[in-house]
Amino acid sequence: APIGGIIRKRVHSPGRFLVASRAEASVENEQNTVTIEGERDTVIFKQIAGLVARRIVFNKEVGNHVERGERVGLIKFGSRVDLFLPLAYSPQVKVGDRVKGGSSWMARPLALRPASAADSISTDSARVQQLQPMKRS
Repeated sequence: APIGGIIRKRVHSPGRFLVASRAEASVENEQNTVTIEGERDTVIFKQIAGLVARRIVFNKEVGNHVERGERVGLIKFGSRVDLFLPLAYSPQVKVGDRVKGGSSWMARPLALRPASAADSISTDSARVQQLQPMKRS
């Protein structure tokens, strides 16, 4: 899980099995969209199936508590995870960086509030595929 908190929503969307790195895969491919409400922020992530990875596993239920870095599922044979963060976070990785689930720091809070390791965001993605620019105040 990218943050510790309560799973508030999970939506499975059937779809196509395009190559996961294509931009349209984010909308058209089969996917799970999961919302986790943390102590301070809410984070959303999508497990997106790809051309080879046609099976998404998510082993938690809405209402379950998860810890940051906890394994919550997998995509058989790998694929893609999109991570949606509040604007108050700054990316700590760039496109193409290799990351490891549960141990790679994906983002940290901006200096608007005290930062701690507990506030950082991690991911289960095997490689950073796409990172949207974040607005700065």
